[in-house]
Amino acid sequence: MGKVAVRVAVVCGVAVAVTAAVVVHRKMKKSGKWEKAMEIVKEFEEKCATPISKLRQVADAMLVEMHAGLASEGGSKLKMLISYVDNLPTGNEKGLFYALDLGGTNFRVLRLHLGGKGRGIVSKQFEEVSIPRSLMTGTSDALFDFIVAELAKFVAQEGMDFELRPGRQRELGFTFSFPVLQSSISSGTLVRWTKGFSIEETVGRDVVAELTKAMEKQGLNMRVSAFVNDPVGTLAGGRFTNNDVVAAVILGTGSNAAYVERAHAIPKWHGLPLKSGEMVINTEWGNFKSSHLPLTEYDHELDAETLHPGEQIYEKVTSGMYLGEIVRKVLRRMAEEAAFFGDTVPPKLKVPFILGTPIISAMHQDTSPDLKVVANRLKDILEISNTSLKMRKVIVELCNIVATRGARLSAAGILSILKKMGRDTMREGEKQRTVIAMDGGLYEHYTEYRNCLENTLNELVGKEVSETVVLELANDGSGIGAAILAACHSKYLETDE
Repeated sequence: MGKVAVRVAVVCGVAVAVTAAVVVHRKMKKSGKWEKAMEIVKEFEEKCATPISKLRQVADAMLVEMHAGLASEGGSKLKMLISYVDNLPTGNEKGLFYALDLGGTNFRVLRLHLGGKGRGIVSKQFEEVSIPRSLMTGTSDALFDFIVAELAKFVAQEGMDFELRPGRQRELGFTFSFPVLQSSISSGTLVRWTKGFSIEETVGRDVVAELTKAMEKQGLNMRVSAFVNDPVGTLAGGRFTNNDVVAAVILGTGSNAAYVERAHAIPKWHGLPLKSGEMVINTEWGNFKSSHLPLTEYDHELDAETLHPGEQIYEKVTSGMYLGEIVRKVLRRMAEEAAFFGDTVPPKLKVPFILGTPIISAMHQDTSPDLKVVANRLKDILEISNTSLKMRKVIVELCNIVATRGARLSAAGILSILKKMGRDTMREGEKQRTVIAMDGGLYEHYTEYRNCLENTLNELVGKEVSETVVLELANDGSGIGAAILAACHSKYLETDE
């Protein structure tokens, strides 16, 4: 171990830090602390195990919950929310439409110019805005006033090219990535906040009415034509260019999925018969909970500390908001019980959510021979500089355990949707193609996570079916889809040339 450390010292030019790392390491080995640290890692790995048999149990348990959620409101942990999207885009939509995509700690405002048949999206402009943390737990008015002020700024920058005909209102697709009980394509009441938001007064209110009130207050002449959840928007955006898109999955700060369901398979639908015979269902799968989920004491501790204990359990083991925090909790225990970083626990390691998923993604995917990226992240974020290469390898392994569990459980969720649609097997003489639109930073940027998810799904469905199932990245899918759905439900459709 000493030889490796000395070689790294020459490469990095940080002899003092590496010598300190060697001393720490020797002390650990002498006292048996290293073995204790490795025991903690091994036990964690065993509890996070996701053999294929367990993943099939997870998928089957989720499928049962999907059926129950479609049968009656409140019949399942999976809300299986009716989206009121029963006519998906055809690609012929035309005109100027806007989108507001509120999905987590940031939101996007977009403007799309749709060219009509064969022309697709002629132009697209967007801006991304960070939401101050204080507004995530403040008042409803403060949050929506802030959002509308940014939307109004975006519109105010427009030139003459974007002027509407006299008497027309701008039309907006509003993607709202939180559980909502919809009553129409343009209205819905908030069931509960997730992803760090907690504004009690908004719960039970019509979110579109809250946004409209803020727009009227600020004199913004715009109406919400379509109100959707992010996977519903992503599905619609995917369908605009590809008729084989039948489902969408979000893997970002949070996790959710939507798919196209047959009308006769939704017992709780009491509305008018659907002309298309289909309805997009927002599963709200993040709230799935099952004894088959491989949960550890770190997951239970994290859950207890969140704003919504006992809720969103599946999301808490699969999505970007939580993966880094699980790694931090394991490292903190190793520091406390096995002096992994020396005699004192690094103060920064006690800070909740200091290890964001982009950080563990960078460490996990470090290909440098001396794991320099890991060393730099530990030094910059946690102010830990005395690590040996062997210790850094252990940290990479922790990231791998957490990401692998999340990715494989996400694949099990996708299997449950394929089963629900009857697309997990091949029917004789049928050449169906199943395209699932994928959106979210976790899927897009965390390559190890994405590859693991795709390989696991192929393993779950088998070679023959895997050739017919395509996971397709739909960048900005939820926002683009919302604008396109606003076009599908425009009140000016009759008057378009």
